[in-house]
Amino acid sequence: MSSEVPPAWSDELSAVAWSASSSLDRVGHHRRSADWVAQLWRSPDARLLKLDADANFTTQSNGSLRLVKPFVDHDSQRHRLLGLVDGAPVFAVEAVVDGEVRSLREVGASLSDTERDIAAAATALVRWHQMEPTCPRCGGPTVVVEGGYARHCERCDEQHFPRTDPAVIVAVVDADDRILLGRQASWGHRVSVLAGFVEAGESLEQAIHREIAEEVDVTLDRIRYFGSQPWSFPRSLMTGFFARASSTAICVDADEIAWAGWFTREELTAQLDAGTIGLPGPSSIASRLIATWRDEPTVW
Repeated sequence: MSSEVPPAWSDELSAVAWSASSSLDRVGHHRRSADWVAQLWRSPDARLLKLDADANFTTQSNGSLRLVKPFVDHDSQRHRLLGLVDGAPVFAVEAVVDGEVRSLREVGASLSDTERDIAAAATALVRWHQMEPTCPRCGGPTVVVEGGYARHCERCDEQHFPRTDPAVIVAVVDADDRILLGRQASWGHRVSVLAGFVEAGESLEQAIHREIAEEVDVTLDRIRYFGSQPWSFPRSLMTGFFARASSTAICVDADEIAWAGWFTREELTAQLDAGTIGLPGPSSIASRLIATWRDEPTVW
């Protein structure tokens, strides 16, 4: 694989991804103190995001997160400290939620960057505590520590942390500047760039070559990092890339991909206007990859 960067792919390419630091300060050094976390809970500025068993939550009429003031005593085993926003503590709890609930996938595009960070952390932590209440090493009982960012096994003394499953998501472009889009059978008319999980002992780049070859039998000769996105469904980290195809004949793997094809910008726009295809939601990195290709010519 060539390491040469195509001239049209400037350093500005990644600016549309998630390159800024988060305004959610996760206070990694301080949250180890249970007393300090409990003191934050009692702060008049503290706010709480309630999530149901499916990690859904409610929003305000204007679309922003519904954050409430804590009104019960602090419970270190239920209340998760997400971090500080402008010095104000933000917690999450799994509880019965009143009102119409929405998922992060549904409302992510309408949230501010700060709210999206809060919701992503809350969703990931709630799901992790649901999935791994016992020690994965010995099966013993565990207790929540570090404000919810870790669990401690009372039997073998191991400390466990939330797991993240890395995945690659790739906008493949050919020498004629066409983009490769495909769909799974369950997606209806929606198409997207291709993606897959990184396997054990595999680099991100190796996963890209393998996934694209497995799903559509296309080979690549250049890869460029774009950006990443937490995708808490249930605990993925989507790492986005652009890649150039060195072959264009498509043979889909019917087990994962029902159909795939190459699109020029004009062809994609025409089919979108006709309603024959749809694209991923605007809050996803898949949408940003496609939008970047549409807005920035990437002639090799």
